[in-house]
Amino acid sequence: MSTVLGGCDCGNLSVEMELSEPSDSYRPRACDCRFCRKHAAAYVSDPKGSLRIKVREPELLGRYRQGSGTAEFLLCARCGVLIGVTYQEGELCYATVNVQAIGDGTTFVSPTVVSPKALAIDERVQRWKQLWFSNVRLETPRDGVQ
Repeated sequence: MSTVLGGCDCGNLSVEMELSEPSDSYRPRACDCRFCRKHAAAYVSDPKGSLRIKVREPELLGRYRQGSGTAEFLLCARCGVLIGVTYQEGELCYATVNVQAIGDGTTFVSPTVVSPKALAIDERVQRWKQLWFSNVRLETPRDGVQ
């Protein structure tokens, strides 16, 4: 396992990814929807790894749903950085991280463009379950682990 750290510019949101392979073996997925393109987002995840997202000030955790509203984008409401995307199914939380929020010095393979909007909602969800982190913890000071 290798540990990769990142977060937003102001430090309100931080991420810690445990990857099962070296980071330079992962090819991020650049979603071609307008929202992701505007954020220059490309996502990386590891279904064999784990993800911890820490929130220092919960009132500044921005959540945004678009399109089908199935997934939720996590952004810092102070500095505007898009950290990643989550999908909740019962007690399970799946997530992927925007490589733009990863610390300097971490390298990934060049992104590949993907078009989730071309898939039916159930196909998207199935794809997320196969590709995204499923061992996800969202930690806030007030609520503890969510």
